[in-house]
Amino acid sequence: MNYINTMRLPSTLLVVSTLILLYAGTLTAQQVYDDAVPELSTFSIVACDAGEGFWGVGVQSRVVSAGSIVPAAKAGVGAIATQALANVSYKEEGLRLLEKGLSAEEVKAHFLETDPGSARRQFSIIDSECRVATHTGESTSSWTGHRIGDGYSVQGNILTGEEVLIAMSQAFEEAATEGWPFGERILHALKAGQDAGGDSRGRQGAGLLVVKEGAGYQGGDDRYADLRVEDHVEPILELERVYNIWMRLFHPSDHYVPNGREAVFVPSGPHICELRRMLTTLGYDSFDGSAGSCSFDEQVIPALKKFQRDHDLREGAYLNETVSKRLREAVRDLN
Repeated sequence: MNYINTMRLPSTLLVVSTLILLYAGTLTAQQVYDDAVPELSTFSIVACDAGEGFWGVGVQSRVVSAGSIVPAAKAGVGAIATQALANVSYKEEGLRLLEKGLSAEEVKAHFLETDPGSARRQFSIIDSECRVATHTGESTSSWTGHRIGDGYSVQGNILTGEEVLIAMSQAFEEAATEGWPFGERILHALKAGQDAGGDSRGRQGAGLLVVKEGAGYQGGDDRYADLRVEDHVEPILELERVYNIWMRLFHPSDHYVPNGREAVFVPSGPHICELRRMLTTLGYDSFDGSAGSCSFDEQVIPALKKFQRDHDLREGAYLNETVSKRLREAVRDLN
């Protein structure tokens, strides 16, 4: 076995070695960290429906647990998505500034002014008035970009191309026009983005965060839905599956018709109470919420049939998405 006697190394080699060590010592901890962590090759959507009191973020990435890294939101304040080489301090700081009254554009300007790494960041902010400000740094990885619409933005990096964001925008606007529940609009946009190509490196983690004042568990916070898929071959489809379970259990009146799109599986419950409240608002029922039936029975069916006749719908003891949409439109027209 051969050994090298370091005491006999040429002096020039020792000098070079010393210089290399000195150079390595000049690297900051942040530079080492930035080179080590994966960029969030991500597409996301940030959205707001001030009329219904919802703010939310949806995300998919080829990074495990992207749903814990990217989104932040607070009811009545706004929502934020931070990705690429994500600066997660934006979440707490951004919501704090929004709550103080700064607009989305002012918070964006603050981040760009104070963060020397902003060229490698991608983020989007939506404020209490559904105004959007989005930034895609010039050093984020291609394909990279964003699109801003009415009350939402979609953004992504390391995508297969611009078609991902175009598909997301179209899907979200389509779902909003059709009156889909807020969470389903976001999921519809994510699914469309994936179908259009999505993240060019693949798929792994996804998340959905939706907030509404007092809509969390037992009304104790604003977490209407805070759901994640940490590591899955089809993270968006798995997220949708978990979302449907969550909504059936915790928000059935928003999930089932008439407010939602899910057909009535259970013939009684809060979704039937909501149906009776709608019919009462339109003059077809006399439900006061304190008494009477919340079952799909002889008290509600005649009122529903009369509504169907008056609106040229097929008459019968059924409640589907078409009837539900007409109900929601009729109530909205009254207001």
